[in-house]
Amino acid sequence: MKRPEPVQAVKQRRDAALRALVDGVPYIQYLGVRIDRRGDELTAILPFADKLIGNPMLPALHGGVTAAFLEVTAVITLSWSYLWDDIESGALDFEVADSPSLPRLPKTVDFSVDYLRSGLPRDAYARARINRSGRRYASVHVEGWQDNRDRLFAQGTGHFVMPQRR
Repeated sequence: MKRPEPVQAVKQRRDAALRALVDGVPYIQYLGVRIDRRGDELTAILPFADKLIGNPMLPALHGGVTAAFLEVTAVITLSWSYLWDDIESGALDFEVADSPSLPRLPKTVDFSVDYLRSGLPRDAYARARINRSGRRYASVHVEGWQDNRDRLFAQGTGHFVMPQRR
């Protein structure tokens, strides 16, 4: 019987895979979005920065930033979900020198956002729930909040074309 991998090796592999997904998209870097991972659950964090303000009179987060933040959360969560088995098995290991190139990300078909209240000048958080994910198509719902998880400032629903498995 094969011994299980040390927990630290599994954590490092998961963290490297998530880092590769996030670092592979320049716009995620520009926004400053970070992803917090607890097991297989992801929470996206949009740290506040002055460049994210759309209306300085309120001040409020720009609607495009809010939409992009929710969409990025959906894409990364969807990618994480469909790559999970390959990451866990070690088939995708981003820490070795001959690691595979970044897997293709799902492509957005449409994404709609409900702006429920103004995004305040502070950190924002988001989590995505995959409603359906098949070989070709996926549907994802995302919720964004700031200070209180029960008081959403925006939510979105997106449909995506899934990348073909290699």
